[in-house]
Amino acid sequence: MKKAILTFSMTAMFLGTGLLANETKSNVQFAQTTNVKGVEINSFCKAVMQGDTDMVKRMLELGEDINQKSLGMTPVMFAARYNKAEVLQLLIDKGANLKIKSNQGFSVKKYAELSNAVDALAVLETALGS
Repeated sequence: MKKAILTFSMTAMFLGTGLLANETKSNVQFAQTTNVKGVEINSFCKAVMQGDTDMVKRMLELGEDINQKSLGMTPVMFAARYNKAEVLQLLIDKGANLKIKSNQGFSVKKYAELSNAVDALAVLETALGS
């Protein structure tokens, strides 16, 4: 009788484990088939964010649009947000439009204020005459 109970218990355990393994496999397959596309920022705005003044100058010489939006923001907005005052001044000197709003409705100055970018705010106040 003990052998029958033991055999029955072992069989039930193996079957239960097999059923659980099948369910786990289907969940893993679902997770693998889910695809999310990443959003990329353009290379000009990346150079602005990194404060790479030489690269920004070179890209402008090659004809980069100084007011082209990337992720809904212009290059001057990225410079203001990341407190890149030198790059911001360069963009202003090259004719960047400071009146364009982002896709969220924020101005260049608003991005500098939200980021507590003191140096960028000083450049903007001089440029805007505030």
